Amino acid sequence: MKLRIGSRASRLAVAQAQQVMAAIHAIDPTLELELVTMTTTGDQVLDKTLDQIGGKGLFVKELDNALLQREIDIAVHSLKDMPMEQHPLLPLAAFSAREDARDVMVLRPGLEKFPLKGGIIGTASNRRAVQIKEFYPTAEIRPIRGNLQTRLEKLDRGEYDGLLLAAAGLKRLGLEGRVSRYFNTDQLIPAAGQGILGIQCRMDADLPWIGQLNDPAAAACATAERAFVRALDGGCSSPSCAHATMKPNGILSMVGLYVDEKGEQKRAAIAGRSVRAAQLGENLANRLAGK
Repeated sequence: MKLRIGSRASRLAVAQAQQVMAAIHAIDPTLELELVTMTTTGDQVLDKTLDQIGGKGLFVKELDNALLQREIDIAVHSLKDMPMEQHPLLPLAAFSAREDARDVMVLRPGLEKFPLKGGIIGTASNRRAVQIKEFYPTAEIRPIRGNLQTRLEKLDRGEYDGLLLAAAGLKRLGLEGRVSRYFNTDQLIPAAGQGILGIQCRMDADLPWIGQLNDPAAAACATAERAFVRALDGGCSSPSCAHATMKPNGILSMVGLYVDEKGEQKRAAIAGRSVRAAQLGENLANRLAGK
């Protein structure tokens, strides 16, 4: 049986898809696996921010269509890049174990520390832009788009003094040596699902082994985080985010950030049984929104 795995065409996306392919092969070595890559609209339009051109859905639209047209059998996504609302016929069937969820600072060559005054920070994320001001209040926050290699090339050309990136992507490509500073998940709350891969398939797919790809702790954390952002109607332009961790006793602990219409940052935490992950996320969102 041939199984076609869909992925964005970037080097990082391919590495992530290959990680999932290795896990599938370990479950069933008889499967013939084929990687199918495609360039999404979100990858092509780089001169505008995502909220100007349609949001995170532009990173998944082509893969969704390929699934619906049966051109691929599963799709592998960085979960943080997936919209909170999904196609009803294309469920997320499994979540990978979480890689490092932290955000990091990468500096341009020759710079040992980010300037105490001034300096240019590149980020495509309003979530990061809002939070980083606490650490570098005089820095200029400048938008940057493109895949990881493209962003690093712009940094190395001196267009920015530092970039804010996800540790997970750098580590998956063996580039953790470029990290200058790690921010813990309380300092910079990560995007919902950051560090987790989402494996998507058709509702009618006959893939009896796919549940073996699922990491229960990552699934519970992702469910809570995405429920939090969904309840606040948050997307790529909304600075709402949450990060959950699973305790050994099955208790899920989560911290969330919400920026209201006045620009005021509100943070709160919640904990409860992981079987109520979605409800925990919604409850925390409602608390911060004053509902």
